[in-house]
Amino acid sequence: MTSTLFHNRRAFQIENDQIRVTVLAEGGHIAEILEKSTGVNPLWVPPWPSVEPSEWSAEKYPIFGDDSESRLLAGIMGQNLCLDLFGPPSEDEVKAGVVAHAEGGIVPYAFEVIPGGMRASCLLRDSQLAFERTITLAGRRAHIRETVENLSALDRPIAWTQHVTFGPPFLENGATQFRMPATKSRAIGESTDFDWPQWGDRNLELYYSEQPSGGYWANLMDPAREVAHFVGWSPASKVVVGYVWKREEFPWLGIWEENRGRTHTPWLGRTQTRGMEFGVSPFPEPRRKMIERGSLFGIPGYQWIGAKRKLTADYYAAVSTATAIPESLEAFEALL
Repeated sequence: MTSTLFHNRRAFQIENDQIRVTVLAEGGHIAEILEKSTGVNPLWVPPWPSVEPSEWSAEKYPIFGDDSESRLLAGIMGQNLCLDLFGPPSEDEVKAGVVAHAEGGIVPYAFEVIPGGMRASCLLRDSQLAFERTITLAGRRAHIRETVENLSALDRPIAWTQHVTFGPPFLENGATQFRMPATKSRAIGESTDFDWPQWGDRNLELYYSEQPSGGYWANLMDPAREVAHFVGWSPASKVVVGYVWKREEFPWLGIWEENRGRTHTPWLGRTQTRGMEFGVSPFPEPRRKMIERGSLFGIPGYQWIGAKRKLTADYYAAVSTATAIPESLEAFEALL
């Protein structure tokens, strides 16, 4: 493990002959999973200057505004941890200083070397949780284990989502393709369900949008499969990226697209992203709404953690090259 600067941010890296993984010191964002033969990092690096969350203030950095998203936007990059909130805080939580997706994406992390990789850990004081993530490399795979510990004496429901976001040059309008084994889906703010992947006249599985708009779709990963996954492929670079996890641990995957549709600062109509956000909740929404919703399609929309207990999840991310998008998990793993 080496310390470095990555887009003006303090970071730590591990690497082998095939891939390099970079994690930011503040916010713990997995900012880079570099495919070395092509030099392509499929993860999103925002087009605005990145700022350490501890250095952000509305007066010093007015481009990010002064609301519950500002501190996170100042420092977000790549894969963001949403814990123990997935979505916006309530009005009372905002007054208490809670940020969008909660504090996992803004607090400082402690790093240490472990055999074959790194360990990053942090304390979420507002949430009364401790969090630890280990990353070890094996060929083209980055194996990730996350542990959440409830420090309080109360059982409680939590949100826990991996906000994985892709951007250029990997992401191209009408070209970059994605595949995943989902079943039922619902667009945010809608009451009509649809069978994945056809939403109206759009096939959400085929290509990153050419439409100048955002959107969010909650998708139930196939309950008949023990393992869930998604893959994305760039025809220009021939880079393929995928995440693989246990479906029972993270049954939902939400798709978020931004295609130059947000014109206010810091977006300024120049941002392209595709979020593939897998976790225990179908929608990014306030805590109270998450709990009142309870479930969707008969599947719970949050995770219980017992008093003084720990939860652990294992998954891996991988990058390789391919001449076409893999049609199955087995085809993807054959490339690794």
